[in-house]
Amino acid sequence: MSLAKKYLKTRPICKATFTLPPLRHDGAEKVSLIGDFNGWDADAMPMKQRKDGSWSVEVELEPGREYQFLYQLGGERYANDDAADAYIPNPFGTGENSVIRV
Repeated sequence: MSLAKKYLKTRPICKATFTLPPLRHDGAEKVSLIGDFNGWDADAMPMKQRKDGSWSVEVELEPGREYQFLYQLGGERYANDDAADAYIPNPFGTGENSVIRV
């Protein structure tokens, strides 16, 4: 997994690219990025599958904040990002959410 952060010089935005490698999506036909930046809505940020089998999406985030997120795999499974800046227990007591700090 990878997180790439690119800070724009022209405006106060960080373009974050979230990438899920082929071995981590367990054959899911749909992968979405969900988090507090999109109301945990699986339809808001569907990821696109690349030729190498990985899934990727770019998101514009406000710098100076941290955001919790997960990858939703096929609608019923979830995965954290191994490259996350931190992990926070989710409010349901069922695991952790990944955190990106920008």
